[in-house]
Amino acid sequence: MSLTAADESRVIEMAWEDRTPFEAIANQFGLAESQVIRLMRSKLKPASFKLWRKRVSGRDTKHLKIRHPAVSRGYCPTQYKR
Repeated sequence: MSLTAADESRVIEMAWEDRTPFEAIANQFGLAESQVIRLMRSKLKPASFKLWRKRVSGRDTKHLKIRHPAVSRGYCPTQYKR
């Protein structure tokens, strides 16, 4: 699947968000987790990629199957303050 620059930017943004599961990226852009990892590796600086991988590895909010049922949205309530 070929992504536009805007789509790549949005995938990267979604991947960085702690509460956006990989399944949401797959539903919206058709990219499996492994493809998101490849995209992140190719678009981020090596240090940024390592930091991101360390953050998302084992994070239960990034996977719907192991996500706690209380997490029902893709962002923290305090993330978008008015």
